[in-house]
Amino acid sequence: MQKSVKSTAEEKFAAIQKKDQLALTAREKTRQVEAKHTAKLRALRLAKQAADKEVAEKAGAAKAAGKK
Repeated sequence: MQKSVKSTAEEKFAAIQKKDQLALTAREKTRQVEAKHTAKLRALRLAKQAADKEVAEKAGAAKAAGKK
């Protein structure tokens, strides 16, 4: 017995929906990985800037103490 056109179309539609959902999930995972990587790089940059500022302040304080 042949499948009806309607049931064949429904099966194809369901397969397409499943494929779309998998693609959406993959994109979301990729986005999360990229966001985590960006956050890590930002944290490293801010830590470096804070360390550089501290070194500059100490150098400025030592220079000012040397002038007195």
